Amino acid sequence: MKICVYAIAKNEAKFAARWAASMGEADEMYVLDTGSEDDTVSILRNLNVHVTEKTIDPWRFDAARNASLALVPEDADICVCTDLDEVLEPGWRHKLESAWKPGTARASYRYTWNFEPDGSEGRVFWLNKIHCRHGYRWTHPVHEVLTWQGEGEEKRVTVEGMQLNHHPDPEKSRAQYLPLLELSVREAPEDDRNTHYLGREYYFYRRWDDCIRTLTHHLGMPSATWKDERCASMRYIAKAYLGKDDPASAEQWLWRAMAEAPYLREPFMDLAWLKYRQANWEAVIYLTGLALAIQERLRTYITENTAWGSLPWDLRALGFYYTGQMEKAHEAIDRALQLSPEKERLQENKRLIDETLQNRALRGA
Repeated sequence: MKICVYAIAKNEAKFAARWAASMGEADEMYVLDTGSEDDTVSILRNLNVHVTEKTIDPWRFDAARNASLALVPEDADICVCTDLDEVLEPGWRHKLESAWKPGTARASYRYTWNFEPDGSEGRVFWLNKIHCRHGYRWTHPVHEVLTWQGEGEEKRVTVEGMQLNHHPDPEKSRAQYLPLLELSVREAPEDDRNTHYLGREYYFYRRWDDCIRTLTHHLGMPSATWKDERCASMRYIAKAYLGKDDPASAEQWLWRAMAEAPYLREPFMDLAWLKYRQANWEAVIYLTGLALAIQERLRTYITENTAWGSLPWDLRALGFYYTGQMEKAHEAIDRALQLSPEKERLQENKRLIDETLQNRALRGA
């Protein structure tokens, strides 16, 4: 089975050797360099990576991806699309070959999009940029999508144990994303996914009214039926209202988000956080309880690590502490520390809770 990795690159010298080492289990590696001014090209070529230099003008991610895919030989069986700031964990080829059955067109694998300052995983979801050589094309100027254009049904498999890690360069600008997203929506105004991403990008730019307008439009689109993403739009609308200092409207949207996707922890935790800021401790206890009752974390990009880490138990411990329920606060803070044992603030909260319990015991004696 012939496996080829392909990627696009520009000024990735600091990542090039690490990327090539992690992709080395492939038969061949192909990179389209779109205008590097550092040593990216020479580093990659010295590591036996096939590099082609080409300017994409006007810049579009889909055009660059398609040009890089075109570099892959026609006889390749499996194509693995990555970026140079990503790293595949060792042993990935064996796992991929074991999962790839006759007739497979595409494969999903676990992806860590970012890491916390302490090295723990941040946002994790399942990506599907591994595919057969023919029948695919990348579409959309940004947040490009691998689109099946082959004949018949697109057969997919999941590669359990295969792990791709993203280590982005914090100094790189994402300024090009907004104009490309606006272009993407103009090109395909019926595409609900692009509209959602555009509204989210307006939120990142603190353009609250544009965010609310765009995401409200997203929710009204006939094709916007994926409840997880609809819930995410409602949550971003709520956060935009918080940016406008309108917590009442934010709370209304969070209740809608909870009703839209009651199987997701994230909207419950957003409202729990709002109630924490308002010192409404009974509500914090209630909402964190609802969040923690959700045990299954879905494999989509919608899920967020904060909702599945120590935060629910952290806020719950505070709720119990400020309502005088010290035994429950003690149990909750212990659960939080099991998930984040190195957090000094949690350690200090545990000390205060334990001290309060000890003082109560002494007074009782």
